[in-house]
Amino acid sequence: MGRCPNNKNKGKRGKGLLHKQASRGKFLRKGDDMIYDALKAATDTGAKVAHDKDEDLPGMGQHYCVHCDRHFSSADVREKHNETRPHKRRVKLLAKEAPHTQLDADLASGMGKPDNGPRLRSSNAPGISIAPMAVSF
Repeated sequence: MGRCPNNKNKGKRGKGLLHKQASRGKFLRKGDDMIYDALKAATDTGAKVAHDKDEDLPGMGQHYCVHCDRHFSSADVREKHNETRPHKRRVKLLAKEAPHTQLDADLASGMGKPDNGPRLRSSNAPGISIAPMAVSF
């Protein structure tokens, strides 16, 4: 009887990847709602945001795609990126309505403020007094 050929590697496969899991958060991009807010603020002010030079980022942090939240090594590389399909999809996605937020989720699950319609009569309105009615049985 022989042994299973994969048995000698059993339990050894994922032990050296903990450093990758720990540093993965550093490379994640911003959420859609944060990018949408940044784009909206940039279009409202109309000014182009100048990034400070950062040696840790590609291209000293000067060539940045706001839609994709990525830094590029040169303007030429960024222009090539602007012609790609994923970038165009991202621009189209962010041009639509605002992305899903936690408030939307709360309202959909029934945890938000209830909408009971307009008030018909306000008890605090001046000049209106409501007297209790006499009830007879």
